[in-house]
Amino acid sequence: MSIYRKKKGKDQLKTYMSMDKFPTIEGYDFDKKFDFNEFIEGYKNTGFQASNFGMAVEITKTMLEERKKGKLKLWLSFTGNMISSGNREIIKYLVKNKMVDGIVTTAASLEEDAIKCIKPFHLGKFEIPGKFLSQESIGRIGNILAPMDRYLYFERFFNSFIEMLSKKFDVVPSTYEFANEMGKYIAEHNLTRKSHNDSFLFWAAENNIPVFCPGVTDGAIGDLLTFVKKRNPKFSIDIARDNLTLTSMLMNADKTGCIILGGGISKHFLLNSAIFREGFEYSVYITTAAEYDGSDSGGNQEEAISWDKIKANALRVKVVADATLIFPLLVAAIANGNR
Repeated sequence: MSIYRKKKGKDQLKTYMSMDKFPTIEGYDFDKKFDFNEFIEGYKNTGFQASNFGMAVEITKTMLEERKKGKLKLWLSFTGNMISSGNREIIKYLVKNKMVDGIVTTAASLEEDAIKCIKPFHLGKFEIPGKFLSQESIGRIGNILAPMDRYLYFERFFNSFIEMLSKKFDVVPSTYEFANEMGKYIAEHNLTRKSHNDSFLFWAAENNIPVFCPGVTDGAIGDLLTFVKKRNPKFSIDIARDNLTLTSMLMNADKTGCIILGGGISKHFLLNSAIFREGFEYSVYITTAAEYDGSDSGGNQEEAISWDKIKANALRVKVVADATLIFPLLVAAIANGNR
């Protein structure tokens, strides 16, 4: 057996490193009275991704403590499907309560945040045939159903917003200015103002939290901007100014931390900007993407360290899990601790 070795014809037990000081693997004891804090704390010693989630909770709590002392700026990055899902309300909670200092996201986040102030999305199934949904004018985002009439309403909102924006700016707006103005306009337009308090963009504008959107021409916004540009060839959005602004904000912070949900352009734009300060001091990834194909979405934190996007001595963890499962639990752990 592997624990034995041969010595002069006899089997002797191999020497091995003592495990006595290592944490013991154990799960939560549901026979005793349930305690949420102990339940969350128990994730650390469960093993596998549960232990990574336990680390994510600890790191996030540390980031928030540093932030309260004025020593850290916390950044949140997420893909558009987070706003498609119920994570929109979780993100709104963080923004409304000023628990983050900046956001990087995608065009889908902006448009769907406004759309949901008009009409909701609905729960379906992953298995619904695309042909049937197309015939019924319903788009599918995983198992979330987005009826196409939502985008007709959004077109009315957006065209009115662009008309206002074109009159307001003498210079070309950046995407964070674009998002800031959209957040304000959600509170004003007749289609969205009734539910504007549900909008993370509104609260970001209200609390002066910048929202960067490097892929602003993607999604329905990109479709509609095609017609905007055709009507007004002079209309533009200054994406390069986003780089200058974001890198300046990161460079001028004592310490920085990031929570990154998913991957794509929002993840890369934020991490790439951190190169100018030689990386984040804290980093939490929550994603289902793997690193084996070399994609940035799946890239682990060792890869980010090689590019100076995360510091080598950073407190960091990657949780391989669906963010709709893990992120609400993470925020619940934080919110419960703040009560």
